[in-house]
Amino acid sequence: MSREHVSHDDIAQFAKDRVNLPKDWADDYRAQAKRLRDKLSTYVSEHPDFTLKKMLISGSLAKGTALRTLNDIDVACYISGADVPKDIEALLEYLAEKLRSAFPNFTPDQVKPQTYCVTVSFKGSGLDVDIVPILYNGDPDWYGNLVSQEDGSFLETCIPRHLEFIRTRKAKDIHFSQVIRLAKYWVKNMKTERDGFRLKSFMVELILAKLLDEGKKFNDYPEGLQHFFSYLATSDLTDMIYFTDYYKKGDIPTHSEPIKIIDPVNPKNNASKLYTRKQADMIVDAALDAGDAIDAALAATTKEKTVYYWQKVFGSTFQI
Repeated sequence: MSREHVSHDDIAQFAKDRVNLPKDWADDYRAQAKRLRDKLSTYVSEHPDFTLKKMLISGSLAKGTALRTLNDIDVACYISGADVPKDIEALLEYLAEKLRSAFPNFTPDQVKPQTYCVTVSFKGSGLDVDIVPILYNGDPDWYGNLVSQEDGSFLETCIPRHLEFIRTRKAKDIHFSQVIRLAKYWVKNMKTERDGFRLKSFMVELILAKLLDEGKKFNDYPEGLQHFFSYLATSDLTDMIYFTDYYKKGDIPTHSEPIKIIDPVNPKNNASKLYTRKQADMIVDAALDAGDAIDAALAATTKEKTVYYWQKVFGSTFQI
């Protein structure tokens, strides 16, 4: 593969300039989430009826896979107790009430129950923190039930294990998280160019984790992206993707959905269960085009043509 006009280093520089969440931003966001956690901890010490057990930054910020466009932080809030509502709407209002009490200077519009979380909006930074309640029953590994973003039902999860799952892969290949961010940026571009296109970040992470576990290398970013696009194109998204870090293959029940990407901490949860075959075909078609564009970029004889083909992957923001 030719690297004369756009090299691995050029892609890395593009990622630094356009794709990645800058480290100082990430540090500020984590500090803001920590201040919120500390404030809640103080409230808990003064109000023992609110049985908050643990708060963890989760999502892309915690995993190190956040894009520059990040505008909210996910914070998992493990709560338990006899007075905690089991009805989802009541649970979210219960948590919102506790947050309003903990932050009496906030205006009502700064603490809002949503479909699956309570959003706390900080006016100074413009950043939103999504507080995701997890009903906790004392499991030593910190399994609990959160409200699914997809259908609003309760879903068993384990935030510490989700974070450990990604951390283990990052230890195998220091470039793993960067290829995730580049693939997520491609998804972001496809959503603007192709009506109805969707491919959630969790699915991107798990597909790339599968490829890493199978021995694919990501230290060359054009090649790493080609691993991703080639898998999507050749598998037609018909393979079941699963992991045995925390359960055995035999623990996975029958999943009848067109795409089967199984949650690495919960074998009963198909992370892609709401995707139709039509949506799968859209992902495969987009991956075919992206793979062809990278091949053309690597074979192009001029810098102008090379950049043109890379823009088919990343959009017009790609400049060298």
